[in-house]
Amino acid sequence: MSQIQFSRINNAKFFRTLNKRVNQYFKENNIKKTGNWKLYSKAILMFGIFLVPFIFILTVDMPQWVMLLLVVVMGVGMAGVGMNVMHDANHESFSRKKWVNKLMGSSIYILAGNVYNWKVQHNVLHHTFTNIKDHDEDLDAGRIVRFTKHAKWFKIHKLQKYYSVFLYGLLTINWAITTDFKQMHRYLKRKLSYGKFPNPTTEWTKLVITKILYYSLWIVLPILVLKVAWWKVLIGFFVMHYTAGIILSLIFQLAHIVPKADTPKPDKNGNLEHSWAVHQLYTTSNFAPSNWFINFYTGGLNYQVEHHIFPHISHVHYKKIAKIVKETAKEFNLPYNEYETTRRAIIEHFRYLGILGKNPELA
Repeated sequence: MSQIQFSRINNAKFFRTLNKRVNQYFKENNIKKTGNWKLYSKAILMFGIFLVPFIFILTVDMPQWVMLLLVVVMGVGMAGVGMNVMHDANHESFSRKKWVNKLMGSSIYILAGNVYNWKVQHNVLHHTFTNIKDHDEDLDAGRIVRFTKHAKWFKIHKLQKYYSVFLYGLLTINWAITTDFKQMHRYLKRKLSYGKFPNPTTEWTKLVITKILYYSLWIVLPILVLKVAWWKVLIGFFVMHYTAGIILSLIFQLAHIVPKADTPKPDKNGNLEHSWAVHQLYTTSNFAPSNWFINFYTGGLNYQVEHHIFPHISHVHYKKIAKIVKETAKEFNLPYNEYETTRRAIIEHFRYLGILGKNPELA
């Protein structure tokens, strides 16, 4: 795997100008870049959508079809906690206080994930090497889905625009079962970290303990409390994860696996054409910027351009700084990718999967 080098010349002035303007916005309005009461109240709401139905399931006698509806609601809440709370906190933008970020970031453990793995995959690999094959692991779906023209083509990819959405639902349940163990082995072996490299023994111990607690909470406890068969609990567990998985996968795909988002390839020496900030403009796309609900529920992840250039700024500020980013990009004759609606972004995503699914030799 070659060492990636971003250009230090190409439009280097863009980020200096943009950074100055965004900092000026926060200074003039006397506001912090981290979360505020809007984020904290939303965090309570998302935790409520996730956990209150679970408490009802454990304590209230109800028909099993109602339980099934509630686990779907839990899946919606699970994705909401991930996008609004865990995501900001592990970018250290939830609060100015480190302990609050650490506490809220630890919510990933009840979502089936692991803080160390997530920070390496997301903060280090995805945010640094966005949409670069063999470096950004978000592009790697094995052989089953082809997310970039640089990936090897297989015959099964002809159908990927039809079957991929069904696989998207498996995202978080894969975290719970296999992904975390594979990632930890791989990342520790490569000595990757976000910040100081941790003690491997400590991380492995933490992973095993949190997984035991996770399964105890979501599987063992319901089996002991509820008067239903164990396999029905497993179905509920799967439905919760599948709901969250589809939501999370789609939100992230709409930002990067669309026609407007480039998947650049470094030259033989690992050099890229653009500087890091400009690279984010080319490889990232916004969607539904005017949709209040999408912005609220997705934790501002529909403003992916702003998030990728300023990952340490809380998502509650993205709508305001988007105007600055858009105008500055235009001023420097750079792209600012966005789709006006979520529907259009979804259509374009699956259309793009269809294009990537064609035999490149024939195309």
